Amino acid sequence: MKTKIYSMITLLFLAVSISAQVDRTKMPESGTAPKINIGTPKKFTLKNGLQVLVVENHKLPRVSVTLNIDNPPMAEGDKKGVSGFVGGLLGTGSTTISKEDFDKEVDYLGANIGFGSESAFASSLSKYFPRVLELMADAAFNPVFSKEEFDKQMKQSLDGITNSENSVSAIAGRVDRLLTYGKDHPFGEFTSEETLKNISLDDVKNYYNKVFKPNNAYLVVIGDVNYKKVKKQITKLFSGWEKGEMQTQALPEVTNPETTEINFINMPNAVQSEVAIINTVDLDMKDKDYYAVLLANQILGGGGTGRLYKNLREDKGYTYGAYSSVGASRYASRFKASASVRNMVTDSAVVEFMKEINTIRYKKATQEELDIAKAKYVGNFVRNVQNPGTVASYAISILQNDLPKDYYENYLKNINSVTLDDVQNAAIKYFKGNKARIVITGKAIDVLKNLEKTDYVIKYFDKEGNPTEKPEMTLPIPEGVTAATVVDKYFEAIGGKDKVLAVTSTMMTANATIQGTPIVLTSKAAAPNKTSQIISVMGNVMSKTVFDGEQGYQEARGQKMNLPVAQIEKAKKNMAPFSDLAYKNGLLDRIEPIDGKNFYVIKFDDVEVFYDYETGLKAKEVRTAKGPQGEVKIPTTYSNYKVVDGILFPYEIGQKMGPMDLKFEVKEIKINSDVTNEDFK
Repeated sequence: MKTKIYSMITLLFLAVSISAQVDRTKMPESGTAPKINIGTPKKFTLKNGLQVLVVENHKLPRVSVTLNIDNPPMAEGDKKGVSGFVGGLLGTGSTTISKEDFDKEVDYLGANIGFGSESAFASSLSKYFPRVLELMADAAFNPVFSKEEFDKQMKQSLDGITNSENSVSAIAGRVDRLLTYGKDHPFGEFTSEETLKNISLDDVKNYYNKVFKPNNAYLVVIGDVNYKKVKKQITKLFSGWEKGEMQTQALPEVTNPETTEINFINMPNAVQSEVAIINTVDLDMKDKDYYAVLLANQILGGGGTGRLYKNLREDKGYTYGAYSSVGASRYASRFKASASVRNMVTDSAVVEFMKEINTIRYKKATQEELDIAKAKYVGNFVRNVQNPGTVASYAISILQNDLPKDYYENYLKNINSVTLDDVQNAAIKYFKGNKARIVITGKAIDVLKNLEKTDYVIKYFDKEGNPTEKPEMTLPIPEGVTAATVVDKYFEAIGGKDKVLAVTSTMMTANATIQGTPIVLTSKAAAPNKTSQIISVMGNVMSKTVFDGEQGYQEARGQKMNLPVAQIEKAKKNMAPFSDLAYKNGLLDRIEPIDGKNFYVIKFDDVEVFYDYETGLKAKEVRTAKGPQGEVKIPTTYSNYKVVDGILFPYEIGQKMGPMDLKFEVKEIKINSDVTNEDFK
């Protein structure tokens, strides 16, 4: 027994001694790159040129198959969007089976079958896979392309275009691609209502016949299959797919500007700016500096550990995330660093983007940053190779990019061999801070004034990427129009000044949801200048704010606090039940165009109030508040006006709370009833 005790004590002291020798403050040194055995899929090629790769994996009784036609990119010109119709119409039945029967059988088999303009995909349980593969091949090679389905997809596509026309991010994406590659480049052109309406059903059929060929196609089967059996079935189903003459197209040259410039797209409805710093790159996976470029990008903007994220989000609080990426296409690629930022910090965000891009070019990264970047790539690579699909995708990548057969076996070794000098040289070569486009899509009135203070030339473009003039910042205010006359017009628009002044109290209830949870807003107001607002969740009062004309308090979660002096002074300036009476004492600042409409904008203390130039109705109030990260604009929108006792009230009220957009739907409004002095105590 004593021997055991002495042994345990000895081991304990040995463990303590070893632990004391480990310096926990230093990052452990990287070991040698592990030897990765990627594995090789089984391959065969049909006489028509179709290359087939099979990866057997019997862990689960499932199989997936992917058909990818590796055609070079081709511009679609004034019929841009025709390729999308091909992908949309494939799979809507075939010449041998109706769409209804096709969908029923796929559903019965528990399968998934989908198509693109130059691709197809299917997955199912392995026992049903032979039939599922038949269905996929049948739909791919014997399409119907019916007029009925074409018309249906045309309507959906046109609706999609209409819905995206006011999307700042969608406009930013399409215009920055156009400016990067040019409108005649396949990567630069975009689908519009005009190009869609140029497309006929015959165009769809012609495009399919032109591109859906086996010459450059790959068929990948992954899962619980027997190689000999699946080879026999594929040979039977796909050998009749006739090869054809592949059409190629000379791609326009893509270039960068001679000096860095700002390309500005005005979106008057933008509540934040889309900022992107872009330059084209000539990068191939075979290039010796390819791995250094990957690591340089990881250090700069490859996620939460990147410099851009740490600077623009964590340090400055300009955005929810800032990132960068770099491509290595065989045809054309680009480097892009981007973020969505608050309007008022757009110019500051540009300064910080350019600072980080130039810093990584002219100052070496730290060894710790390089080690973290390498660890990220090593970890991702090791995890990916556990996936059977990786074996096939790597094999296709080797074929498509003409890479050495041991390319991925040496991947980790090549990543780990990158030095700090390599990273800096790659950043200088591929991150063109001196020849970049700073593409900004945002609200000109809010951001241009400060952008003009930078050293960059500003060029202006419309939503289609066409050069245009500098947008009008404001419209001239007609002579004799003041804040008082604008408010008087509003009162006339909602029912007349006499009716408004006859209102002594209002009571409103409205509903909204936050992440699926219903909330109720109950708002009461009474003359002279008394207000009460209660927010309830599932019958429980979550917050309450009361002002009796002289004093007030806030109550939340059982804690009651008097309103600060500054807030009381602001509240005293209001004139409830209609605060617009107070706005008559404000400043008529401008007429602002938004989405094709003009609005009078009155400034009153920290609030901007927007009244429709034509109708006179109030459309929006934007309050400026101070937060931990500086000033924040909080918009409240008003729409769907309805008559209550002869007076128009908005029945839809929108509020933005951080990243959330709340939409209150008014359920009830009462005038001169159900409000007492007790409501304001």
